[in-house]
Amino acid sequence: MDSKIVLDWFREITRIPRESGHEEQITAYLQQFAREHSLESHTDEAGNVVIIKPASKGCENRPVIVLQSHSDMVCEKNSGVEHDFSKDPINYVIEDGWMIARDTTLGADCGIGMAAQLAVLTGNEETGRIECLFTVSEETGLYGAKALKPGFITGGILINLDSEDEGELFVGCAGGVDTTAVFRYSEVPVPAGTKLARIKVSGGIGGHSGDDIDKGRANAVQLLARFLYSHPELRLCSIEGGNKRNAIAREAAASVAVPDADVESLKTAVMAFGTDLKSEYASSDPDICVEASVEEMPAGLQAIESGVASALVASLFAAPHGVLAMSMDIPGLVETSTNLASVKMPEKGVIRVGTSQRSSVDTERLAAGLKVEAAFRLAGAEVTHESEYPGWKPNMDSALLKVCEESYMRLFGKKPVVRAIHAGLECGLFLDTFPGLDMISFGPTLRGVHAPGERLDLASLDKFVALLEDVIVNIR
Repeated sequence: MDSKIVLDWFREITRIPRESGHEEQITAYLQQFAREHSLESHTDEAGNVVIIKPASKGCENRPVIVLQSHSDMVCEKNSGVEHDFSKDPINYVIEDGWMIARDTTLGADCGIGMAAQLAVLTGNEETGRIECLFTVSEETGLYGAKALKPGFITGGILINLDSEDEGELFVGCAGGVDTTAVFRYSEVPVPAGTKLARIKVSGGIGGHSGDDIDKGRANAVQLLARFLYSHPELRLCSIEGGNKRNAIAREAAASVAVPDADVESLKTAVMAFGTDLKSEYASSDPDICVEASVEEMPAGLQAIESGVASALVASLFAAPHGVLAMSMDIPGLVETSTNLASVKMPEKGVIRVGTSQRSSVDTERLAAGLKVEAAFRLAGAEVTHESEYPGWKPNMDSALLKVCEESYMRLFGKKPVVRAIHAGLECGLFLDTFPGLDMISFGPTLRGVHAPGERLDLASLDKFVALLEDVIVNIR
């Protein structure tokens, strides 16, 4: 199997809109692909697709292998960038051995896994029956995996293609839950003798709330709250920041009413705060910045009532964010974390705060969600939990793991790293519906996933494709 063919399939996938919850076009594409190649396929009510490649002649008695990826992608772009994810293809460049989307996400998570599946389905490798499973809405709550019914796949071996570090075989992952806090407020008149200031924190690198949560990256929502908490004289009119639950907030902004006499001191404070952040995040987020623009107060503008505004700002500043615990059993593995993902004003009178918690220990995941709940309930918010999914417990006696280790040694002359991942994979849910599955996850090296600038290491793609081919051929 040629990695250039896999890359060609991925180039085609980058032209197909597939934002989480809007996978209709990629689903139709997969269905058409199956028809054009005379392959059996099935689509369930959720939109999950399985495409089946019959066993090669003489391989009918080999185990059935399921190759799995998710068909949706995280759609993030830099502010000011003109890009409509519902219709525009992803713009990318090939540079210094990387495939890079500069101003948007690339969608290699998990588009490159999909491309590998299409290459297998059209390849001539001698294998047993291959079932390629494409699940929907993984990025927003693993809804496709949750909707799978017994019998949709028949294999007892599953290779998940949603990992991001070549040379590493993943045998476990964290479970997760989303926690939402809702503040309700009344509008009040803006005090006389004030100007409107817009304060913006931007330039954060962001990243994956699982893989990157331990890297100390700036959270723009919490930094904005830190500034606002230090300046209670400002009257909050609006606030918005962050986006997806599984992405670290890169940008956040607030509109505030500032007394005329305090305008210059506000500008000075913003400049000083920006200097502080440049120093604090020089290594992790070198482009972090804080800006303030001031204009005359628009007629009729209202402010958020002061009690709710103060409680909101205090809770955003106080809410836990980042690593909560490291594993005592696996060195370097984040065990439990929480991500303060977003704050939005979807309608008048409502402010919604989105967070997500992850842990490889179920009780710790529950505790992390309750900790976040407590912080926001103390501030008077309504709090709910949703989209909970289980972790995947490592099985170090896996027969599939042994095949993958042997293949890697044979191909590359060294042992792969075997570990668990703090990100959420669908494997834990698969075990709920298909007990007894022997599973593993591996992929090429991706960096910056869930953020603009996402990139794929092309040299690692060569090794990933070689490993996948060797593994599926040698499963007997």
